[in-house]
Amino acid sequence: MQSFNLYLPTKVYFGTNKWRNALLTEQQLLQKPVMVVTTGRSLYRLGYLPKVLEEICKIRQGHAAVVYDNISANPKLSEIKAGIQIARDNAIEVVIGFGGGSAMDAAKAVAAGIGLEQPIESLLFDGLLPSEKTPPIIAIPTTAGTGSELSKGAIISSPERGVKTGIRGEHIYPKVAIVDPIFTYQVPVNITMETGFDVIAHAFESYISHKATYFSKGISEQVLQIAGKALQDLAKDIKDHSARERISYASMIAGINLGNVGTALPHRMQYPIGAQTDTSHAAGLMALYPSWIRHEYSYAKELVEQGIFLLTGHVCHTCGEVEEAFHRFIKALGVRRNLCELGIQAEQASELAKQVTGNIANDPVAIEVGIMEKIYSEAMD
Repeated sequence: MQSFNLYLPTKVYFGTNKWRNALLTEQQLLQKPVMVVTTGRSLYRLGYLPKVLEEICKIRQGHAAVVYDNISANPKLSEIKAGIQIARDNAIEVVIGFGGGSAMDAAKAVAAGIGLEQPIESLLFDGLLPSEKTPPIIAIPTTAGTGSELSKGAIISSPERGVKTGIRGEHIYPKVAIVDPIFTYQVPVNITMETGFDVIAHAFESYISHKATYFSKGISEQVLQIAGKALQDLAKDIKDHSARERISYASMIAGINLGNVGTALPHRMQYPIGAQTDTSHAAGLMALYPSWIRHEYSYAKELVEQGIFLLTGHVCHTCGEVEEAFHRFIKALGVRRNLCELGIQAEQASELAKQVTGNIANDPVAIEVGIMEKIYSEAMD
């Protein structure tokens, strides 16, 4: 059997209506000066953020947490720098990310900046890793998608440089993850399906990855099967709480693979799309996936066929059958996307391919000459 290393530094609390008990259990950690990083607006409206802040205030015996809610759907470098300054001004020692992937990524980036003597840009552009001085991070997701609560990455955009890139390192793994599906109950259907597709992307890409292990493939297989069924159930009934719990669980365990195996080409290729259009991460993935799967089939036939079977329940023996099964699946979810809809023009394909950064060798199809430009071009329509 293949040998592998596994790193899981995060304490996890999972379950419906478990968030209060989880915070109480971590009260010793919460006695320190706390900042809550969040996108805020819908969480205020739904009453989630006030309830969490009230509970933290009780635990801290009347001392309120600092709230920083100036975070965009794609967290921007300027927002992170402002958050770092507020955290330093308030001598923050614990950072809580409460919200979707953007809030958790922003919390990680702010925490990394607190523990850094150099400018935050050195983490994004110079390859510097977050230091051991990074304060503890608590991640509380309110969507089921990113798996950021169990990963060591934080994706940040710099509109000034026209790039979307990541801060990565062991010191921004959350110390605590509180995954309570109750916070996802009111997420609209379109966001539910988009973020849910990100779960599928994490599982599929880590499944075909050159770094995949016996352990990680087991997680990928479980996630594809659970997430595929849960999303189809939610497409039929958005109030299906059982399906909400299942997709939250799938999103969480997929995060284990993010930290230990990583993703493949679609994730790397989405970052330039997001930087150019300020559209959601999952929307870009959905646009890229049909073309990527078509090309991937030539390099990882058995894994692609098995992945599609786990996701959709359809047995496929040809590339055409794989494409058809996948098309029916995304059509059922109502999440069909293309790059033109996101604001990308056909003539941008070559330039986008040049902007892809990071290690793409994790993907079997990456050895094909010009593959990224091909995928971008085919994803236009």
